[in-house]
Amino acid sequence: MKPNLKTSALMIALAGTVALAACKKQEEAVTPPPAASEPAPAPMEPAPAAVSVTSVNVGNAAGTDMSVAPMTSFGVNDKIIVSVNTQGDASNQTVEAKLTFQDGQVAGQQSQALNTTGAGTTNIEFTNANPWPKGKYKVDVMVNGQPAGMTQEIEVK
Repeated sequence: MKPNLKTSALMIALAGTVALAACKKQEEAVTPPPAASEPAPAPMEPAPAAVSVTSVNVGNAAGTDMSVAPMTSFGVNDKIIVSVNTQGDASNQTVEAKLTFQDGQVAGQQSQALNTTGAGTTNIEFTNANPWPKGKYKVDVMVNGQPAGMTQEIEVK
């Protein structure tokens, strides 16, 4: 049996079509881009303190109204009182006072809860079972870990 020319051409065309179909790249499924998500909210800034320090005084005696007459010179056996005057409302905020000796060593550090409405005074007392070492000291006050008021400098003579 002799192959017919038409049949041969048809077979070649069919083989070519099958070959082309087999070689054709499969189209990848198109995946849509991820949906735009809302950006994460920016971190909240801490609310400003509802209480502010109006003054810091350092002395060795407090009056009945808790006021302290400012002093810069103390005796080796004196009590050191850091008086922090505040204005505003505070509930369980922390007021802290730190005494630092001239060589950088912390000579004392204390804190108290601050609960006040309006004007208030918080006194933090430092005493020493032994005489205070003579020299210069820095007194720093912080409210909720943030510096409050100016650094005070005192001297023990």
